[in-house]
Amino acid sequence: MVDSADLDAVARQLGREPRGVLEIAYRCPNGEPAVVKTAPRLPDGTPFPTLYYLTHPVLTAAASRLESDGLMRDMSERLQQDSDLATAYRRAHDSYLAERDAIESLGTSFTGGGMPDRIKCLHVLIAHSLAKGPGVNPFGDEALAVLAAEPGMAGILDRGVWTST
Repeated sequence: MVDSADLDAVARQLGREPRGVLEIAYRCPNGEPAVVKTAPRLPDGTPFPTLYYLTHPVLTAAASRLESDGLMRDMSERLQQDSDLATAYRRAHDSYLAERDAIESLGTSFTGGGMPDRIKCLHVLIAHSLAKGPGVNPFGDEALAVLAAEPGMAGILDRGVWTST
């Protein structure tokens, strides 16, 4: 069960009531929720394959900025050229899928963020890395290392964890 104060905080962050929240998957060093783990199906039965959902407004804005700056394009090019990186990204996808399916299988291999073949959404990849920690999702880790170097991330990211990938 998720604490009502956490759900209230997430609602403020999102500007709407959160749906299908199973747990707070990552908290900022200051204690604020930043990533929620969601049920594979929302309460109304709608499939929701995004297991980890980024909620903190500073992080969501930063992820959007990185996307606008072309980071996904650069990552996608490297994914196609680097077989070791592609293997690590495939492992991230497989892990994400197995964890979601252990809750409830949606009968699909779609996970989110473009895994395992492309980079489609840094929000999902960052949320996955924050929830699971470094070393699971290479592109989420990389995006977090970029963000951790920014002054506006104090209190949101543990710089010691995300300074290198």
